[in-house]
Amino acid sequence: MKLYSWNVNGIRAVIKKEALQPFIGEHQPDILCLQETKANKEQVEVDLLDYEEYWCSAEKKGYSGTAIFSKPTPLNVTNGLPEDIVKKYHLGEDDYGNPATEGRVVAAEYKNFYIVTVYTPNSKGDLSRLKLRDKHWDPAFLEYITRLNVDKAVIFCGDLNVAHTEDDLARPKDNVGKHGFTDEERAGFQKFIDAGFVDTFRIFTEGNGHYSWWTHWANARARNVGWRIDYILVSEKLANKVRSADIHPEITGSDHCPVSIEIDI
Repeated sequence: MKLYSWNVNGIRAVIKKEALQPFIGEHQPDILCLQETKANKEQVEVDLLDYEEYWCSAEKKGYSGTAIFSKPTPLNVTNGLPEDIVKKYHLGEDDYGNPATEGRVVAAEYKNFYIVTVYTPNSKGDLSRLKLRDKHWDPAFLEYITRLNVDKAVIFCGDLNVAHTEDDLARPKDNVGKHGFTDEERAGFQKFIDAGFVDTFRIFTEGNGHYSWWTHWANARARNVGWRIDYILVSEKLANKVRSADIHPEITGSDHCPVSIEIDI
C-alpha cells in the first residue's frame, strides 16, 4: 500500500496550479491524506474517479481542514476528536478559534488498521498558541491515537508543526525556542515515540538536509533551508512492514511537499 500525506495549503490553489492531479496520476497513492485544504467539499471539483473522498472542513470558511482520498473503501470514517477527549483536555475557543471545530482530524478505519490524518495547530510566531499545543492539543491527540491503537494498528500522518530534532531543520541554533522548535513542542512529539509510535522516515534515513516545508522568503526552497514538520508515524508492530519512506521536494504547488510510505498491510 502506498500512503501519501500532503499539506496543500489550499486545495483550490493547488488545483488551479494544475499540481494535484498530475501528482496523483504519477504517484498513484492508494490513500492520500491532505491537510490545510481550506475548503468544503462542495467548493472543489476534483475528477478522481478511483478515489472516495472524506472531508473534514473547518467551521470557519477558507481555513484549516483535512481530507482523505482512498481507493479502498474504509469501514468507518470519523471527523474530529471524540467529545470526551475534547472535554477532558478543555479544547475550546481561544483568540484564533476553536481547535475542536477547525477540521483538524480525520480517521479512516480499515480491516486491520486505522489511518488518521492531522493538521496540528501552529503555536504562532509570538507563541500565543503554545499553551494550547502543550497543555491541550498534543495530549488530547496522543490519547486519541493511543486509544485507537488498543483496537487496531494505527498509521497517523500530517503536518505536526514541529521539528522533532536538530536534524529536522536546516538552522536549529537560530530557531531554538521559536515556534515549531520549542522544548514543549519537541517534547510533545517525543511522547508519540515514547508511546510506541515510529517515525517512518527515520527507519531509513539519518541526518539533516531532508525537509518538507520551506518559507517563501529568501529563495529558501531552492537553497533547501527548510524544516521537516510533515510526518508519517506507525504503531510499533507495523514498523517492520514499512518498505520505504520518502519526502518528495520535487512536487511543487504548496510551501509543503508530500511525504510517503510503502507498507505491506
